[in-house]
Order: sequence, then structure tokens, then C-alpha cells
Amino acid sequence: MKIPVGIPVFVAAAGTNPNFAKMVSRWLISAGVWLLFASVVGLLEAFRLVDPEILADYAWLTFGRMRPVHTMTMLFGWASMALVGLAFYVVAKSTLAPMHEPMKKAELFLANLAMVLCNVGVAVGAVAMAMGDVNAGREYREWPWYAMAPVFVAVGICGLLFYRMVARRAVEGIYISCWFVMAACFWMAIVVVMGYQTFWTAGIPDRIVDGFYIHNAVGMWFTPLCVGMTYYALPKLLNKPIYSYALGVLGFFTHLVFYTVIGTHHYIFTPLPMILQTTAVICSVAMIVPVWASTGNFLMTMKGEGLAISHSYSLPFLFVGVVGYGLASVQGSAEALRFVQEVLHFTHYTVGHAHFAMYVFVTFLIWGCIYGLVPRMTGREPPILLVSIHFWLALAGIAVYVIGLSVGGHVQGESWLEGEPMMESVRVSAPYMVWRAVGGLLMVVSHIFFFVCLWRMRPGAFTMAYAGAGK
Repeated sequence: MKIPVGIPVFVAAAGTNPNFAKMVSRWLISAGVWLLFASVVGLLEAFRLVDPEILADYAWLTFGRMRPVHTMTMLFGWASMALVGLAFYVVAKSTLAPMHEPMKKAELFLANLAMVLCNVGVAVGAVAMAMGDVNAGREYREWPWYAMAPVFVAVGICGLLFYRMVARRAVEGIYISCWFVMAACFWMAIVVVMGYQTFWTAGIPDRIVDGFYIHNAVGMWFTPLCVGMTYYALPKLLNKPIYSYALGVLGFFTHLVFYTVIGTHHYIFTPLPMILQTTAVICSVAMIVPVWASTGNFLMTMKGEGLAISHSYSLPFLFVGVVGYGLASVQGSAEALRFVQEVLHFTHYTVGHAHFAMYVFVTFLIWGCIYGLVPRMTGREPPILLVSIHFWLALAGIAVYVIGLSVGGHVQGESWLEGEPMMESVRVSAPYMVWRAVGGLLMVVSHIFFFVCLWRMRPGAFTMAYAGAGK
């Protein structure tokens, strides 16, 4: 097939196995569908915090059921599926796999099977929680075990496939992206087993496990996958090597050492053993090392590339995501300190911080990688105007959201410290719930533009291009 001259994405995608491209695209489009679904659910909850009477007559739409539907679908429907889909492409490219056959036929079947299992798990989990079957009191593990089981199996399958691809790499060394991807699958298996076992599911031990599960589900799954994707995408899109490979290795191992024990900082001033609380605070501050090893690495790679970033539709997402990674992590380290928690503990500020980390860091990096890498695989670019609208709506939305909750959470915490009645803290923080709803609305609209762009980048570009050229 003759490739159009002067169109880089067509040239880059020319030798890609179409079945491989379709498999990756299925992961990403599934993730996009779950993003839209979870966004609408989250927006409903944001407006319900402004007016609690919205749809109050329907038990399956109550806040206690819809809130975990929103969070779990965002975590395992959107972010997990998008990152795994990208990881297949990144591992294939960074191992120098021949793109006409980066995976064997049986491996492609298993990758598609894992995608189906993930979709089944997310759908079953959403329905189960809406019907009231919630693993209550266990944040980020609200799914019943039978919903998490297919997702767990899917992660195991993907980990095996990534290992097989790395094992037959065409280069001697293993690129840092592959380190992060394979480690994330291994770590996630441990986190799920620890979180869903039945040996300690009550009282203080359950809270300790909950802190371990909450933070490691984010820090040992989403963070390494995001950082790993960025270590490949950023140098590729800038057409220059990463600033320092040694900093990447430093970030990898210090992340492993410090992150695994910081979950207890969510339970400062509780009956949990003081040694666990203090260890969590110390390691939370120490997380500045791995975070800024990678953040600094990325920023130094982007140094002097302002013109390239301003003319790209994918690099601005990566830039915001990299800055968000550094700032959100420093914010988390500061929030772990006891004198800070005296004011902000259990307030809306924590919700704002969680969204800042998962949205500005994780989601913006996912979007940047999708916009930058998918056209190289499918030969089809997104509409640039829609990408621009998506970027500015999402950035404005999360800014309004986080600022509103941060200020509102501080006001709420000060009210508690002054010994005012609980309902007074609700009253003084109520105006900031409007900010939350407005920010959420902007974000949801931006997600619609993103999905249109994602759909336009699906495989089939060559067929459409040549059909149009022949008329």
C-alpha cells in the first residue's frame, strides 16, 4: 500500500498490525465510555451536594451508592483501562518489537479477553453497588469480591503478556517504561489480595489495611503506569532523549521504598498505633525524592522546548500532567503533617486533593499520551479544534473544582476547630459546593469532546483515506 508522503502519522502507522491497533483501541474506547458514564454520575453527586433533594426518591440513586459507583468506575473503568491500553503500545515499541507482529495471535486473544473481563467487572460492580451490594466502609474497594475478581484476573493476564513481550525484546537493556509497567501489575496483585482477603475485616486492623489499600491502589498502580507512559511518550514527541536515565532509576526504587507504607497518614489522630502514623508521615515527606526525580527529569527534558509545546496538541496535556504530578505530591506530603491535619483532616480539602492528583496528574498524562501516541498507531489524528476545547474546558473545570474545595475545606476545618456545631460547618462550606458543581460541569463537557476525538482516532484511517482519495 502506498503511503501518503509528508504525513508523519500515516508513515508511523504504516507497519502496525491492524489487529494489534484494534486491540489497543478497544481498551481506550472502553475507557472513554466509562469516563463518560462515571463523569455523569459524579456530576449528579456534585449537584446533589448543592440540592440534596435531587432524585432523592430513588434508593439506587442515593449518594451512598452513587459516590462509590463514580469513584470505582473512574479508577478501574477509565484510568486503569486507558493506561493498560497505552501500556501495550509502549511496551511493544520500547522493546523494539516488530510492529507487523508485536504480539502473537494467542497473546492478542488474551489481551482482548482481559479487556472483556475488565468491562464485565466494572459493569457488574456498578450495578451491584447501585443495588446496594456495597463492600461498605472500605474506600476504593467498595466493589463486592465477585466484581473485583474478573478485573484481578485481567491484571494478571496483562502482567503475563507484558512480561512475555519484554522477555523477547530486541535490545539488551529494559527501558524504564517497562520497569514501571511490569512492576505495577505485580504490585496491584498484592494490593488487591491484601485488600480483599477476609482474615482482618473489622476494627482497627481493617483500617490499617484500608489505608494500605487506598494509597497503594493509587500509588503502586496508577502512578507507575502514568510515569512509565510519560518516560516513553515525552521523549518520543519531543524527538530527544530523556534528560537522565539515572533519575528514572532513582525514582523507581525510591518510589518502591517510600510509597508502600504511607497509607496510614489518612488516619492521623485515630486509635491506630502511633508508630504506623509516624512512619507514614516520615515516608510521606520522603516521597518528595521519587516524585521530583521523575518530575525534574521530565521538566529538564522539556527545557527549551516551549515552541514545540505551544505548537503541539498533545504536549500541553503532558506538561500540565507533569506539573500536576509534582505539585499534587508535594501537597500530599504537606497534608500528612500533623499540624496541617489539625485543620484539614476529613474536610472537603482532602477531596480536592484527591481530584487534583487523579485528574491533573493521572488523567492529563493519559490524555497527552493518547493524543500523542494513538495517531502513530492508527494513522488518524484528532480534530485539533476539539482537542483545544477539551484542554481548556478540562483545565478550567479542575481549577474551579480544586480551588473551591480547597478553600471550602479550610473554612470547614476552621469551623470544627472553633467548636461550632456540625451543621454550622455544613452551612459555611455550602457555597463552595456550587464551585464544585460548576467545575464538574466544565469537566464533563470536556470529556464529551475528548470522546469524539478518541472515536475519530480509531483504526481504519487507511481505508477511509484511500477511499476518499479514489473518488
